[in-house]
Amino acid sequence: MQKRNNWLLLALFAPAFAVFVAFFLLPLARLAFASAMGPSGFKIYLAAITTPRYLETLVYTILLSAGVTLVTLVISGIVGVFLTRNEFRGKSLLVSMLTFPLAFPGVVVGFMIILLVGRQGLMGDITKLLTGEKLVLAYSMAGLFLGYLYFSIPRTITTIMASAEKIDRSLEEAARSLGASPWRVVKDVLIPALVPGLISSGAICFATSMGAFGTAFTLATNIDVLPILIYTEFTLIANIAMAAALSIVLGLITWMALSVARAAAGNSVAAAG
Repeated sequence: MQKRNNWLLLALFAPAFAVFVAFFLLPLARLAFASAMGPSGFKIYLAAITTPRYLETLVYTILLSAGVTLVTLVISGIVGVFLTRNEFRGKSLLVSMLTFPLAFPGVVVGFMIILLVGRQGLMGDITKLLTGEKLVLAYSMAGLFLGYLYFSIPRTITTIMASAEKIDRSLEEAARSLGASPWRVVKDVLIPALVPGLISSGAICFATSMGAFGTAFTLATNIDVLPILIYTEFTLIANIAMAAALSIVLGLITWMALSVARAAAGNSVAAAG
């Protein structure tokens, strides 16, 4: 009977293992092999993080992703808690509208940023009417920042709302009864309770921003971020080894961010419990 159960478990596990090998291990191994096929061999990874152009692009990408993550968490935290704690007419419609951008691919988001703050965008027409000069942000890091915010906030709001619903309000009431100010309640009770959700959603936001390509490609005029650099190295320069090495560097950074966030969120949950 035990042997039969073992065979059954093996049969159930085999499809998942096959998918894992085919869609994760093999492509990753092929990517590592391609990176080592250049004249520098595995030294190409040192070049990927020391060559000024590559290093500068990597730093810009990390800073951009970190900035998007920070602003997204602040906005989503405030909006998510407000929507969880308040009932009003049209709330369901508002939540649906806030999560509607999830349906758009990156290219569409980039096109919307162009229509908003591009050379022929709405904000450009308004600022030219008011000041005589057009405000054009779409083809710079500022435009990419807005685009990343656009698709990051909806993902984060849903996570924050789920975390806020689980908060024990009696803790807040106890803090108020002891004379705590509204800010102290937020600082000492509400934010610590939201930390696991903030960390997990922030990590996903950071990882998504690091690897987002469609929006950056649509807006790429004065933008130099890692996904665009990888695309350029592969398609325009045919430097396959460096493109593969940069891809692995990008993957490692996002993997480390997710791993640290997973550990931190687990510790936060344990501490809260």
